[in-house]
Amino acid sequence: MKVLSCVAAAFTLLPLVTAHYRFTSLILDGKTTPDWQYVRPSNNTNYPIEDVTSINIRCNAGAASGVGIQTATVTAGDTIGFALDIPIFHKGTLNVYMSKVQNATTADGSTGWFKIHHVPPVTDGGTSITWPTLGATRFYFPIPASIASGQYLLRIEHIALHLAVQLKAAQFFLSCAQLN
Repeated sequence: MKVLSCVAAAFTLLPLVTAHYRFTSLILDGKTTPDWQYVRPSNNTNYPIEDVTSINIRCNAGAASGVGIQTATVTAGDTIGFALDIPIFHKGTLNVYMSKVQNATTADGSTGWFKIHHVPPVTDGGTSITWPTLGATRFYFPIPASIASGQYLLRIEHIALHLAVQLKAAQFFLSCAQLN
């Protein structure tokens, strides 16, 4: 009976072990949009990208095209955000990038990216470190006020560092949204 109880307990924890977090929605005008309305879905379920030389590092596996995904209209200077499906549970840093493109639906992320937001770890000079992204379910940031009008890919990435003691073991959780 004890073995059966242990096995049952292990199965209840399985979703926590196998589930990773994903950036599934944009936040526009303070409201979270439906999953994958403006954010390109990946085909790797919720597994992170680990190979930084792969084209998947651009927008995630299977997200090189945004055909079938809507393009959100925003204004330079607007504060928008991304929402996740579950809270971030790995320590790491967060970055947000934009790439000006001809067509946000067909762009593959191969054009140049520029950083617009960063959430780094917080230290007190070397004796402690905290991770503001840990436990977060949403992030807000301003679109640069001086940005030229046009279409853009908006890329968010959380770089999980829990395995980064090994070479090529950082995990990139990322998504791209389409903006006009």
